Amino acid sequence: MRLPAGRLTRPALIYAGAVGCGWIGSLINLPLPWMIGALVFSTVLSLSGVAVRVPAVTRPVGQIVIAGSVGMAFTPAALESLAQMVGPMVLAALATLAAGFVVAWALTRMAAVDAITASLASIPMGPVESANLARRYGVAPGPVIFTQTLRIMTLVLLIPPAVLAFNGGIHGADSALRAMHWTAPGAALLLVLAVAGAFLTKAVRLSNPFFLGPLAASAAASAAGLPVTAVPYWMLAGAQVLLGVWLGAAMDRDLFRRAGGFVAAAVASTLLMIVLCVAMALAMAAATGSAWSTMVLAFAPGSVTEMALTAKMLQADIALVTAFHLVRIFIILPTAPLFTRWVAWLVRPQS
Repeated sequence: MRLPAGRLTRPALIYAGAVGCGWIGSLINLPLPWMIGALVFSTVLSLSGVAVRVPAVTRPVGQIVIAGSVGMAFTPAALESLAQMVGPMVLAALATLAAGFVVAWALTRMAAVDAITASLASIPMGPVESANLARRYGVAPGPVIFTQTLRIMTLVLLIPPAVLAFNGGIHGADSALRAMHWTAPGAALLLVLAVAGAFLTKAVRLSNPFFLGPLAASAAASAAGLPVTAVPYWMLAGAQVLLGVWLGAAMDRDLFRRAGGFVAAAVASTLLMIVLCVAMALAMAAATGSAWSTMVLAFAPGSVTEMALTAKMLQADIALVTAFHLVRIFIILPTAPLFTRWVAWLVRPQS
């Protein structure tokens, strides 16, 4: 299949198709319709051999819009209630890390991969961070990138529809997002602060700056009582399309070809990780009295942006869901080089 190769024509056609699939998703009441529709469209194109090349800036733009919107949930009352959940958040992060090692062990049994590759593929990190560690420790980054990308895609495609379906159906799934109050000055102020937060976070070289920076800036503005408001729905929908196309573009035919016979094992290990995290989420819900749907979104091993948006649709505790993810990120990412070194120390003397 060929698309016109013009510098602007090809991206325009890709985004037009993605918007069309998102519109179909909204008609059939999919949760995150614009993201899931765009993701499916982009993935199908990529796997059919079409080079889905989109401007690199599209992902940061999508992240800034959504993170700024999510950060408004961090009101003073929400922050006060979060203080009582610090222990469960840390426990959840450590339990997710442990589950990652269990899945890594299973992956070494299902596929002919070493322990370092299996660990970097199974523990929830970003594809970029895990690939960098793979190169540092001399293992092939291809299987690692494939599994990490597959996990994120699977979470986006499975968790929001499943949670909404088990929570009473998905009729008018995005009505809560459409109903958010916004004003032009309030939305403009939110976006200005979100962009400033993104570039400040990038300047100090924190991980995932285009999500964490806008989130922190928006949360600070909300907690301080500044006159920020949500952004209009069309802007949230557009951000979903940008992220969906970007994620689908990562799952190209070459990535599948390099993964080879590893694909089936990667799918099985991804599903195992999700099942373990759902089980831990239900246990945490029973122990803390939190809503099961909130905990399932909070324990999802990745995709904080999408899980927070799903919480918004359910009118659940967005701040709690996001905080669980942030604690996991800030525990796992800084320690990833340490546990990779530990795994290398364990296996290398035996080889």
